[in-house]
Formats: sequence, structure tokens, C-alpha cells
Amino acid sequence: MGKSSKDKRDAYYRLAKEQGWRARSAYKLLQLDEGTALLEFLYKKDLANLQPSEFDLFADVTRVVDLCAAPGSWSQVLSRVLIKGEKFGRTAWEDKEELNRQRMLKLYGIEKPASEEISEEKLEDKAPEYDPRKDVKIVAIDLQPMSPLAGIITLRADITHPATVPLLLRALDPNYSPSSQSQHASTPVDLVLSDGAPDVTGLHDLDIYVQSQLLFAALNLALCVLKPGGKFVAKIFRGRNVDLLFAQLKLFFERVVVSKPRSSRASSVEAFIVCLNFQPPEGFRASLEEPMGVGDRLEKMVALRMSQLPITAPAVAQDPATGTWSSPWSSSTITKTLRDDDVTEISLPEEESEARGHGKWIAPFLACGDLSAFDADASYHLPKDRITLDPVQPPTAPPYKRALEMRKLAGGAYGKTGLA
Repeated sequence: MGKSSKDKRDAYYRLAKEQGWRARSAYKLLQLDEGTALLEFLYKKDLANLQPSEFDLFADVTRVVDLCAAPGSWSQVLSRVLIKGEKFGRTAWEDKEELNRQRMLKLYGIEKPASEEISEEKLEDKAPEYDPRKDVKIVAIDLQPMSPLAGIITLRADITHPATVPLLLRALDPNYSPSSQSQHASTPVDLVLSDGAPDVTGLHDLDIYVQSQLLFAALNLALCVLKPGGKFVAKIFRGRNVDLLFAQLKLFFERVVVSKPRSSRASSVEAFIVCLNFQPPEGFRASLEEPMGVGDRLEKMVALRMSQLPITAPAVAQDPATGTWSSPWSSSTITKTLRDDDVTEISLPEEESEARGHGKWIAPFLACGDLSAFDADASYHLPKDRITLDPVQPPTAPPYKRALEMRKLAGGAYGKTGLA
């Protein structure tokens, strides 16, 4: 967590330290979970049979991979939600409201069925005793060192290197062998998260390009380990050609949605792409040795394709009576009409005009989080008697650590030098 004056004024920066999160980005994942629930709610359209457990981002999830995980706030959310069973946000509010309702019913002597009653420890405001789940496995991967978390397997690896996938699968299943990699091992992953971002330079086009390459690496790894029906959530930088990215992701996932959590500053170009229901194309096989995309093989593939096609001259015939142009190898027709003002109108075939009209796929946009929550761009008044808390987990290997050491060797620290 940063220490700039902007960070100190940020409500989520202070709230994260008060509630024990390693970074304010933990609220982004929690709010994305709520936004995904709303998205599934809109898709279901069956209010009678709608159950909250059917559309949560973490529902039926037992194996999760957190890419670019340092300092570990998203892994911390996974640990507390999936392993410890804690509830936050909307679900926690619903439980609180149900608890108050049960208290009122008990006060008036109204008995409820045993299946609907809440335990006495909750009615008496006792701290709940969580039963840790044993079937959940969470792997966090990052090039930077990360302080350990309860129930989290931490790997220091490069997500672009082919050796990372076997290392990841072995962490999920100690009995994994490379011979079973064609089946993506016996431990497919339910959810892949990526909150990674490059060190921004302020040059938006450059930052967007570098971020897209990081997303490309995360997606390639996700395609190697995700099971059919899995989910993929990653940070993106919105730019001019971001619609192309959405259309490419739509090839692998049934639903692709752009989400902007309440805790993400509106002044930032960051957003999160939420991809649901992984459905790889028939015959597709993911591999980090040959990542998705053709890369430098494009010219060879085009040359090979052109060499296989017959060399023919285009032939178009015109009907003198109707002015209609047609090709003997196509059922499509081009209608040519001469208007009274000597302007010729040409109408394209119906199927071609439809194809051009649907050539650009725009992903739906969803704002996540409670509208009454804190505004990430606002500065809130602080009481005079406030106590400044230290970060929950200080940086383990910050980029500025070497600079501080060199400054101390030069005779000063914290902006002071020996000559001052």
C-alpha cells in the first residue's frame, strides 16, 4: 500500500488497514463478486428459482489461481471467503438483516421452522467459529516475493514461461506428471484471477500496450489450466481498440463483461474483464510453448494458403435489362440503380450488409459495488483525534528499497544527506 498524500486521503486505503486487508485492491475483488452476481441475475430472468449460491463468482469454486498476486490482497480475499467461509458486502448485509428479523420473531414469541432458525451464538453476537474447508486449493503466482498467507500456496514464477504450467499443476496435485498434460492434468482450475499491471509511465498508449501483453500472458496460462465452464477475471486498461480484445475473448467464453468496481478510481483507465463459462473452440489446444496467436508465423501461413488456392480472374456478369451484377460462383447479387439526378446507387447483398453491420462486438459494461459506498476519487474529512495505522503487511521487496539503501550509504535517509 502506498504512502503518498493521495493514498492517505483515500477512504479505501484507510478502510483496508482498519479491516486487516493488505491492500485496497481487496475491495475491487469483493465488489466484482457482487457485480457478477447482478450480471447472472439479469441473465437468469427466473426470479422464482433464483438462489444466491447459484450465481456468486466464488460459487462451486475449489481450485483458484491468482496471477500477479503480490502483495496478496486478492489471495487474502480468496483465503477468507473460500477457506474460512467469511462473508462480506451484500451477503454479509443479508445475513445481518436476517439476524435482526430472527431477533424480532423471538421477541414476539413467533416460532420458525428449525431449518430457518439462526444459531444462538449469532443471536448473542458471539464470534462465529469457522470450519476451514479442506478441499480448496489456491495458488498465488508472482515474480516478486510475497509474504505467506494461511491456506495459500505461493509460487515465485514467470507466467510467460512454459515451465510455470507444470509447476502450477504440481502445486495443485502432488501426483501430477507431465505425461498427463495433454488432459490438463486431473486438477482443472475453476477460476483464474489476474490483477497485474505494469509500472505506468504516463504515456497512455504505451501503458495500454504493455498491459495488453500482460493480459495476453495471463490469458494463455488460464487457457492451459481452466476447465470447461471456468471463469477468468483480469485487469485491463481501456483504450481505443479495446473492443477487439472483447471480441477475441468471446471466442473462448460464453459471456464477456467489462466491470468497474466502486473502489476503482473513475479517473483511472483501469477496468476488469469478467469472462464466464469457458468453452474452448473444437480442436483448440493451449500451450505456453506456442501461445495463442500466430505471431511471426502469419506471413508463412498466408503464403501457404495463397499457394493452395487456384489462380482465377474475377468474373462478374451484368444483366442489361435489370442492371444487376452477379458472379457465377456466388449467389449474392449487387443491385445497381441510376437515379434521376444521374447518381448511381449500388446496394450490397443482404448477407454482406448484415455482416458489416455486426462486424464490431461491444461488451456490456457493469458498474460494481454499492452506490452508497465510498467514492474512490473523493477526499473525506478526518477527525482530529484519528490514529494513523501502519500497513497490514509492509512491502517485502519494494522497487525503491535499493534507492533507500544507497541514500543511507551516501550519509542520509528520508530525503536528508550528509552535506545538508
